[in-house]
Amino acid sequence: MNRAAQPLFTRAATGLPPPYEVLKEEQEVVLGESLGPEPLGPAPVRSTVINIRSDIAVPDHVVWSLFNTLFLNCCCLGLAAFAYSVKSRDRKMVGDVIGAQSYASTAKCLNIFALVLSLLVIVLFIILIATGTVMSLQAAAEMIKNHPGY
Repeated sequence: MNRAAQPLFTRAATGLPPPYEVLKEEQEVVLGESLGPEPLGPAPVRSTVINIRSDIAVPDHVVWSLFNTLFLNCCCLGLAAFAYSVKSRDRKMVGDVIGAQSYASTAKCLNIFALVLSLLVIVLFIILIATGTVMSLQAAAEMIKNHPGY
């Protein structure tokens, strides 16, 4: 064991800067002067290229497809859209952006068709219920008018 006396506090701990030595290279180089026969010109420009992987946001429409599957599954279009949405998400996880965009586009189209078709069916159903109710009320009123004894 080395029992040499060591200082308890270093200069950095006491707030004093550590001592610096002037290196030999620093003493010899003076700005603006050339060290050799060639003139000192502008330094060559060096560039560093950093390739940043850009994550292209590819919407996979899984939530919309799930909603169409559960609530508006007209002609099973919602289920097909859900399958394509899951395929799009899988392609995105693998890193295949083009495949993910293709599957997402197909899922979006299927979701639009499922939504439009289901809304048309719902509106038609409401119209048929409304006209059927009106027609049945008219038929009941006419029956009462024709057969007053009942």
